[in-house]
Amino acid sequence: MKLTPLRSCAKRHQFAINACNAKSLFKLKFIMRAFDVSNNHPSAILPASGFRVITINMHKGMSPLKIDSTVYRLRQRLRSHHPDLIFIQELQQENLRRQKRLSTWPKHEITHFLADGFYADWHYGKNAEYRHGHHGNAILSKFPLHKGYNYDISAYRFERRGLLHSTIQLAEGLPIHCFCVHLALLQRGRERQVDAILQHIETLSKHEPSIIAGDFNDWRNSASEPMSEAGFVDAFESLYGAPAKTFPSAKPMLAMDRIYVRGLKIHKAQVLTEWSKLSDHLAVYAELGH
Repeated sequence: MKLTPLRSCAKRHQFAINACNAKSLFKLKFIMRAFDVSNNHPSAILPASGFRVITINMHKGMSPLKIDSTVYRLRQRLRSHHPDLIFIQELQQENLRRQKRLSTWPKHEITHFLADGFYADWHYGKNAEYRHGHHGNAILSKFPLHKGYNYDISAYRFERRGLLHSTIQLAEGLPIHCFCVHLALLQRGRERQVDAILQHIETLSKHEPSIIAGDFNDWRNSASEPMSEAGFVDAFESLYGAPAKTFPSAKPMLAMDRIYVRGLKIHKAQVLTEWSKLSDHLAVYAELGH
């Protein structure tokens, strides 16, 4: 049957409406797929009471062979994993030489650069100072930090080390004490430092939930026994039976870096192997909760 002009116009109009509806439906499905949590980074899914932790020795912001600056790339990688707490060792808070020599070196303090617009608070503890700058440990947090002190636990004059302490308060549960550490290269020095750390923790946190994270330089795992006696477990070791191998980053053979916890549940732990060009150490990631 031949269509009249009116019916033909109506049919074309209905076709246009259907096409528009189909296009809108396609857009809606695309948007829903984009916001589907199953497509997000796996670390974006956590129990309601959980939080994410990363520890990394950032090698003073330089690549493993100290060829170029990695500070910008490190900031991007940190944010892509959504950590709520970051424990950093060998953080080069200020280096006037690199500011002049490297165009990729931030003009502000490194803690400010890493935290800017993403982390609510940060705490820096200076361990070593020299003419052109200083470096130390730092804690970055999405939660407000109640900042404690940076305790001198140096075992040798040539190797300045600190124990940086802060606490956070989540919506539920007791305050969580956060300790960022970087231990000595020599085992005797590390043994003295572990004793000093546990004495500080006994005074500061009593039996409240605590995290001790950082570069333990403990490739022989000698710290495991005293830490265990004090009620601490290494997050990675508790799930996989041995501490995470993190050094050297290009081909990790030694277990140097730890996330020890007490009074907290461990949901997940992993070594971030894809970060091998950002430092001479690999980062360790954990998901924790009350």
